[in-house]
Amino acid sequence: MIETTTPRTEPSLWVTIRESLAGSHHGSYTDGSIDRAIVLLAIPMVLELVLESVFAVVDVFFVSRLGPDAIATVGLTEAMMTLIYAVAMGLGMGATAIVSRRMGEKDPDGAARAAVQAIAIGLFVAIPLGLFGFSFARPILALMGASPDVLAHSSFTATLIGFNGVILMLFLINAVFRGAGDAAIAMRVLWIANAINIVLDPCLIFGLGPFPRLGVTGAAVATTTGRGIGVLVQLYFLSRSDGRIVIRRRHLRLDPKVMLNMLRLSGSAVFQMLIGTTSYIGVMRIIASFGSMSVAACTIVIRIIIFVLMPSWGLSNAAATLVGQNLGAKQPDRAEASAWRATWYNVAVLGVIAVLFVTFADVVVGWFTTDPAIVPLATVGLRIVSGGFPFYAAGYVLTASFNGAGDTLTPTLINMGCFWMFEIPLAYVLGRSLGYGTAGVFWAMALSFSLMSLVSAWLFRRGTWKLKRV
Repeated sequence: MIETTTPRTEPSLWVTIRESLAGSHHGSYTDGSIDRAIVLLAIPMVLELVLESVFAVVDVFFVSRLGPDAIATVGLTEAMMTLIYAVAMGLGMGATAIVSRRMGEKDPDGAARAAVQAIAIGLFVAIPLGLFGFSFARPILALMGASPDVLAHSSFTATLIGFNGVILMLFLINAVFRGAGDAAIAMRVLWIANAINIVLDPCLIFGLGPFPRLGVTGAAVATTTGRGIGVLVQLYFLSRSDGRIVIRRRHLRLDPKVMLNMLRLSGSAVFQMLIGTTSYIGVMRIIASFGSMSVAACTIVIRIIIFVLMPSWGLSNAAATLVGQNLGAKQPDRAEASAWRATWYNVAVLGVIAVLFVTFADVVVGWFTTDPAIVPLATVGLRIVSGGFPFYAAGYVLTASFNGAGDTLTPTLINMGCFWMFEIPLAYVLGRSLGYGTAGVFWAMALSFSLMSLVSAWLFRRGTWKLKRV
């Protein structure tokens, strides 16, 4: 008699989506369907990013009731906080790369030790930054051009920068969860943190019920409290015995070798993030030379794009985890296949959005402003930038895949060349020298991101990232 085996059938898409949201999948991401692995990781990662953006939206929503000076305080502080976010995301890239590699190697103890080192590095960075923020919040705001009325709200800035440790911890520990494949936990943590922030914001800003009226500073206290409780929830999940990654007492020590390796990876990743932040500042400086209407138009376009690109970033984070874990499992071909599969999914999603935005740019812009001087500029800008969405889709996934493999230097060099050496000079030439104005700067943005994608694809196909050891 010939023995037959029934081929394993993968769960349906709906079952996979439910598993991704519930965090009930405890299988390996190094075997089985790549498509299923991408869905399991990407959905909670996308929702995590959406929830992180809710903090700023909620704060501005309530603070706007206090007048323009309060709004300006939030805006100037958020501009400074982008540097802290860049550091947090850069450190998180190093943590994700090492944790995912250890998990792929079936070394949960190594992953736990790496998580402890990531937390320690975050604390070493946060403490001096916090002391600096508490001591110099007012002079920093003055340096940013704040008016005396805005300086009166400097306690908002002091609170956010002073307690930057909760931001760093939230980003870093969620990066650890993503590297371990526990993306649903990272999502749940932000649900809890946001719920607390939404409840506390109006109570502390306006002094509702037993709460003191703290004004704009109340928004900083609410946000910090929500994030702080989120960090406590993260630590609880790290201590549970049924998680993918579990920190036990024996892991609670500094490991100089692991820490130096993480700093090596994170150092270039932080620089990678700062390149994007500073190049954006450079582009905005050129835009500002065309007047406040151009700045407003660019601000609207960027806000729309950032929100729309969140699914793209979620898929990129999923690709980074899959690449790291499959390289750890000595499956470089599966790691490469995972990255390309996520790339094509991303191209398809953003390609559809690009068609809609190019077609209905004026309608989308109209949701944000009806000013006749701003609408035409923003509409043209949204059409130009949206036309490059398929290129951005590929670039985001491939640069994240480099990072997931532990090759943080390659995307750093790509960003440096495409943004510092190409985008900013091209924006000046097209906008100022050739007289295309704001549209010329938007073309520079679209072309620089497209160049980044093409260079990333060429270097990714060479495959040297497969040889990285972390």
